[in-house]
Amino acid sequence: MVDEKRDITDPKALRALAHPLRWQLLDFLSREGSATATQCAQESGESVASCSYHLNMLAKYDYVVQAEGGKGREKPWRLARQTTRFTDVGLDTEGAVAANAASGAFLEYTLNQIRERHLAVTGAPAEWRNALGVDNTNDFLTVEEVIAFREEVRALMDRYRGRREDPAARPDGARSVNLFFSTTVAPDKS
Repeated sequence: MVDEKRDITDPKALRALAHPLRWQLLDFLSREGSATATQCAQESGESVASCSYHLNMLAKYDYVVQAEGGKGREKPWRLARQTTRFTDVGLDTEGAVAANAASGAFLEYTLNQIRERHLAVTGAPAEWRNALGVDNTNDFLTVEEVIAFREEVRALMDRYRGRREDPAARPDGARSVNLFFSTTVAPDKS
């Protein structure tokens, strides 16, 4: 990877993420390490031309870069970095709107993926069905406690990150598992 992390504040770069297919492409590259537009089309069900266009848009804003190997139109792409973060905090109105559009596209893609995988798990082996699921709770925490909790969960999620780029580090039977974590707060009614 080029850089480990990147915080995005540029509205144009944020708007580049405001498309569910781009999130799907980023997710696929994260799982596979690298892929061509043709492989992305096979994964997404979109045309090669559409995937190529969206990969080039992601490259324009430094989310993906050309990977080693390939020739001509069959150039592989890879993520430019492991972690891309953004928030609307501290941004002007244009930036905040762009960050919210990017978040909306991410949530649309991710929640659809969760729904599809949840429905498809019925055909999985029993041990996978027992391991997977959805947990939910409503508790009362302070801002500091939420921040600490998120950091702890991120540390747990990061424990397995090295397996993405090093297939040899994956134990037998390991599969790509999406770990989606979200914290939200009820509106202040005071």
